[in-house]
Amino acid sequence: MNVSEFQSWIQEYYQERGWSELDIFIRIGFLAEETGEVARAIRALEIGRDRPDEYTGTSDEQRQELIEELGDVLGNVIVIANKYDIALEDVFRAHREKLQKRYIKN
Repeated sequence: MNVSEFQSWIQEYYQERGWSELDIFIRIGFLAEETGEVARAIRALEIGRDRPDEYTGTSDEQRQELIEELGDVLGNVIVIANKYDIALEDVFRAHREKLQKRYIKN
């Protein structure tokens, strides 16, 4: 699945569940929450959580958790992009151009 197909799939799936209709500020809150979950998953992978009340999981399970949390972040970013009719390819292109301008001297 390419990025355009995934962006379309997210739009359809979130619309079916009624998730796309949420206020943009609620969506930003979800994005912040999911970003925190990415941080938590990375901490578990890198230094552990040191919580006797939590299942640590294997390295593969922790990696899978990170993959899932990154997907949740990406899903929220896509919903935001879709709200403003922005293709992810345009985001990728603009970001690359910004970085190249800023850090690559020609």
